[in-house]
Amino acid sequence: MRRREFIKVIAGSAVTTLPLRAHAQHPTIPVVGYLDSRSPEVVADRLRGFRQGLKEAGYVESENVTILYRWAEDRSDQLPALAADLVNRPVAVIATAGPAASFAAKAATKTIPTVFLVGTDPVRLGLVTSLSQPGGNMTGINIYSTELVAKRLEMIRDLLPGAARIAVLVNPADAMLTETQLKEVTAAARAMGLQIQVHNADTSAEIDAAFQAMSRERPDAVLVGVTPFLNGRRVQLAQQAAFHQLPAVYSSREYAEVGGLMSYGSNIVDGYRQVGIYVGRILKGAKPAELPVVQSSKFELVINAQTARIFGLSVPTSLLNRADEVID
Repeated sequence: MRRREFIKVIAGSAVTTLPLRAHAQHPTIPVVGYLDSRSPEVVADRLRGFRQGLKEAGYVESENVTILYRWAEDRSDQLPALAADLVNRPVAVIATAGPAASFAAKAATKTIPTVFLVGTDPVRLGLVTSLSQPGGNMTGINIYSTELVAKRLEMIRDLLPGAARIAVLVNPADAMLTETQLKEVTAAARAMGLQIQVHNADTSAEIDAAFQAMSRERPDAVLVGVTPFLNGRRVQLAQQAAFHQLPAVYSSREYAEVGGLMSYGSNIVDGYRQVGIYVGRILKGAKPAELPVVQSSKFELVINAQTARIFGLSVPTSLLNRADEVID
């Protein structure tokens, strides 16, 4: 009996210690949450940038880090529930794209580190208290999309010297970001002596309707606002502008790459790469409160010369010489 009991004890200890040894040899893989108001297919290039940044920080998806993606599919009202789901998992870090997703994460947790990417001043938005010392559990990347409205209007003037009436397309559902942009564009247009007409769109059907209205009104050009929703509809926007023969300027090169006339803004894919780097640094122990907000410093002008020819426009040499890329 004693011998049998001894064997049972040895067998039992082997069963209980093997998993512990295995656990020691294969530590738990960290889990990162990713929250976006759009759908995955419209941000494929940006996700590659995000994963590249993680890789540069030493993390490769499905090898030594797991990423839980949560997509609102253009239904921003779903973001709070999606953010709460990530918090309840729980995840080690949350990455957010755009103000709406960032505010949803901010409301869902005050402790889980969160790295955001936004297109306007995050201090003005209320996401952080300082760019150099964010404080709290949030930090991230500012790609300066909304602050460049005046520059985009100037480029419309360079391309179309006689332009006087500009249609501005915005997404009313992204209220805070849209309000900021409209203040910027109104002030810039007033200084340049331009008239603006605001059009709203929060669905694909409303985008079509907005361009039909613009086609009747015949503005000299269109300025497309900066929101995650509109960016996710960039192919539709470029096609509508071409169909109605309305010269339009956009915030990122992704529009020009799918047929948009002209874009001026930060390299957003690189912004997502920087988000990935920050997530990796936090996984290694960095505190978001001590990571200053990264501000984009390089902006690129991209001109689609083929689209310009379709519109019957001659792009001035001065504008071509300033372009970082001319798509032909």
